[in-house]
Amino acid sequence: MEVNLISDTVTQPSERMLAAMQAAPVGDDVFKEDPTVNALEEEVADLFGMEKALFFPSGTMANQTAIKAHTRPGDQLICDHYSHVYHYEGGGVSFNSGVSCKLLAGDRGRITAAQVAEAINPPDFYHSPQTRLVSLENTTNKGGGACYDFKNIQEIKALCEQHQLSLHLDGARLWNALEATSATPKDYGRVFDTISVCFSKGLGCPVGSMLIGDLATMSAALRIRKVLGGGMRQVGYLAAAARYALQHHRKELNEDHKKAKELEQLLLQLPYVENVEPVSTNIIIFAVQSSIDEMAFITALEAKGIRIIQLGKGKLRIVTHRDYTATQHSYFMRILKELKF
Repeated sequence: MEVNLISDTVTQPSERMLAAMQAAPVGDDVFKEDPTVNALEEEVADLFGMEKALFFPSGTMANQTAIKAHTRPGDQLICDHYSHVYHYEGGGVSFNSGVSCKLLAGDRGRITAAQVAEAINPPDFYHSPQTRLVSLENTTNKGGGACYDFKNIQEIKALCEQHQLSLHLDGARLWNALEATSATPKDYGRVFDTISVCFSKGLGCPVGSMLIGDLATMSAALRIRKVLGGGMRQVGYLAAAARYALQHHRKELNEDHKKAKELEQLLLQLPYVENVEPVSTNIIIFAVQSSIDEMAFITALEAKGIRIIQLGKGKLRIVTHRDYTATQHSYFMRILKELKF
C-alpha cells in the first residue's frame, strides 16, 4: 500500500472536481474576461467581507505580492522565525521587495503583541530600517499546524494601528484554522489588511491561491502580479476547482484533523518516539529517540510504502489530507505499532 503523508499538497482532484473544471466557462483572465475566475474572486472577497480578491498560481506569489504592495525597499517586515515567507519562499522578501525580516521566536510560529512592540524600530531613527509590515501565519507550518487565539491577533492589530503598520496574513492553511476554531472569515477580514489563502493544500485543488484586500491594495497587487509573471489566460478551469472545493471540501477538513489527533495519541505511546508537539489541525511534528538513526526510521517506513518528511534539527513531519483514506490510516497506525528499534 502506498501512503504519502509528506504534505497536503499531494492530493489529486476528485472526479466531481474534474467534472466541474471541465464544465467551467472560461475567458482570458489577463483581460479580466474569465467569468469563472471573476465569480471566484467575488465569492472569496464576500466570504471575508473584504473589497477585492485576486487569483494567483501559488501562495508564495500571493504572499510576495502582498509584501511588495505594503513596503518599499529598505523597509523591515516583522514575522516569526518559523514563517513561510522567510523560510520557504526562496528569499523573495529581499529579492522582490528589498525588505529585511525581523525574526521573532514565538510559540510554535505564533508571535504576541508584546514581541511585536519590542521589535518595532523608532520611525525617526534613520540608522535602522523602517518597520512597515507585520506578517502572521495561521495555521503555522513549521509550528505543527498550530492556530492563533484570535484575541492575540486583535491585540497585534491594535498595535499595528497605533504604529501605522500594515498587517498581512499568510493563510495558506487558514481553512484548517477556521474549522478548528470559532473565528469566522469575516473576523479575519476585519483585522487584516491583506490575506492570502491556498486552495491546493487542505481543499485538494491542483493549483491556486488568492490574495484579498481593499481596492487600492489589490489594484497595486494586480500590477505586481503582472511583473512577477502571474497573469494567466483561461485559468477558469483552475478557478472552477477552487469554487467546487469551497462548496464541498471545507467541512471535510475535520476528518483530516481527527486522523492527525489519532496519530498524535499513538505516537505518544510508542517507545521509540522522543516527543510529539501538540496537534491542533492536520500537521504532526515529532522526534524519535536520539539513539535512533532518523534516516533509518524514514527508510523503514518507505519500505512499507509510507512517506513522511524531515524538517531538520531532529524534527519529522506527517500531514494528513483528503486523499489519506481510512484504510491507509489503519495501515499506517498498524505499521507504527509494529516498528521495532
